[in-house]
Amino acid sequence: PAALAAARVQWRVEISVWCFVQWCFFAQWHALKRYANQHDVQLIGDLPIFVAHHSADCWARPDLFLLDAQGEPRVVAGVPPDYFSATGQRWGNPLYDWPAMQRDGYAWWVARMRHELARADVVRIDHFRGFAAYWEIPAACPTAVEGRWVSAPGAGLFEALRAALGTLPVIAEDLGVITPDVEALRDGCGFPGMKILQFAFGDDATHAFLPHNYPTHCTAYTGTHDNDTARGWHQGAPDHERRHAEAYLDTDGADIHWAMIRAICGSVAELAVYPMQDVLGLGSLHRLNTPGQLDCWTWRFGWEQVGAAPAQRLAHLSAAIGRTAARDGPCSAMRGYAAT
Repeated sequence: PAALAAARVQWRVEISVWCFVQWCFFAQWHALKRYANQHDVQLIGDLPIFVAHHSADCWARPDLFLLDAQGEPRVVAGVPPDYFSATGQRWGNPLYDWPAMQRDGYAWWVARMRHELARADVVRIDHFRGFAAYWEIPAACPTAVEGRWVSAPGAGLFEALRAALGTLPVIAEDLGVITPDVEALRDGCGFPGMKILQFAFGDDATHAFLPHNYPTHCTAYTGTHDNDTARGWHQGAPDHERRHAEAYLDTDGADIHWAMIRAICGSVAELAVYPMQDVLGLGSLHRLNTPGQLDCWTWRFGWEQVGAAPAQRLAHLSAAIGRTAARDGPCSAMRGYAAT
């Protein structure tokens, strides 16, 4: 307490600056959300399963994380080798002490989810499979190759969240190494999973990510923030995947982004999500994130790039297929979701 009291005096200017910055952000964000909701637009938020070691969460409650006596992680988060990386992904986040969290009814998670639901109407929980079992990597290992699967609390956590917060408007990010226990957890919670069209063309017609195989209770994407853009993916895809995509989507590839948008829009998926880069038909230079690499998450668009045509085309398509109800005609303003 004495050290904190001294810090509040020594760093009072810096503390005040960051309090003001956060106040500005939340004031502006909630104003934006009110405006969107008033115009029948809902916002999809994104909640990472893990937090950073240098976060206020870990600093304030070290008893809820697997740390050593010096406060350093003993083990860290990541995923084993997969489609994106031959050495896996070593994220480096500290891992939760789940038994410690369970002792107070997962109060930390209840507070975190309550905060997120105040910022968004629907929440996509990233790395949902980590609630069934997570990949534990020794902190000294430089890659994610050396690790092991460790069981997580599963349904108990979401039962506590539902008891405290009511209905949970959640999308489960269920990509990667998905096992029956993950599917059982997702379905038991009633959360829709994700289907990524870019991943659908490496196999035959039975692939679960092809639109004709979708269950109704899912969210379909042309690609996510972790994928290349639709045009970039098509240009760099192996020949057999590109041929499969063109045959399935009935396109020569010139309009691959609209062909992919049309395919998931016309599917039975409850929700269809199209990245702005795909709506604008942009290539790999506009990719948002490449997993495992730094210097990502910097893409922006300018309104001069957009014009009226993409919105009109989306409106016509959504109304024709029945995802939205035309109000004054197929070009009228439409109900929808915006990914954030």
